[in-house]
Amino acid sequence: MPLYTDQLNHIIQLDNPPKRIVSLVPSQTELLYDLGLGNQIAGITRFCVHPRNAFTPKMRIGGTKSVKTDLVRQLQPDLIIANKEENVKDQVEELRRDYPVWTSDINNLEDAYDMMAAIGHLTGTEPEAAQIIDTIKAGFAQLSPAAVPPHRTAYLVWQKPFMTIGGDTFIHDMLQRCGFINIFAHHLRYPEITPEELQAAQCDLLLLPSEPFPFKEKHVKEWEQRLPDAKVLLTDGEMFSWYGSRLLLAPEYFRRLQEQLLA
Repeated sequence: MPLYTDQLNHIIQLDNPPKRIVSLVPSQTELLYDLGLGNQIAGITRFCVHPRNAFTPKMRIGGTKSVKTDLVRQLQPDLIIANKEENVKDQVEELRRDYPVWTSDINNLEDAYDMMAAIGHLTGTEPEAAQIIDTIKAGFAQLSPAAVPPHRTAYLVWQKPFMTIGGDTFIHDMLQRCGFINIFAHHLRYPEITPEELQAAQCDLLLLPSEPFPFKEKHVKEWEQRLPDAKVLLTDGEMFSWYGSRLLLAPEYFRRLQEQLLA
């Protein structure tokens, strides 16, 4: 009987290719669609927004951290796709008692490649997954970190409390591939910081993403007053934090961001 090991070393058994998949992770939902598995997806979260206009018949089973397990049970899934960071451990463990749950753990681009290959393997879409991975690798191979002068960079994920990203995150890896120096790389995960700490760290580039906190132009103006010597930019948070097939678009987005900094 086929056994599969996820990125947390849990082993699941799938007797047949899954026909009723519940995805608890927006970036992996998009991947499932790009693997040609749209008809097999039975349930998704309310944050699963890509591909656009594809989700009308799909049941929404709550948020990534507020999964309505009763709705998941109604769907009787033969595979649930989860993520260590984006989902709540107790909710995932509850579902794991009754259903096969494959959980990813993504901290860098190589982890993302491994995840995509593994999902291709367990869903019988290995050729499609390999093509997506090869295309993403080709895109990043053409992206040069040396294309811009090194910027002492901070990337905020939340406003009040102000939160940034440490050196053990996927976003940190993306910053490095753009040629940016994460001034809070010595921290872990998502530490709280103050404007004074940003000033003391000599931040010269502050990135304000569209998610998870939806930064707007008014926040740019606020931070420009706090950091008059820094460049403050709104960015597409999906490009820095979605680790599924959205990565097909990331290298070109990062290249344009580099050009913007050189202008």
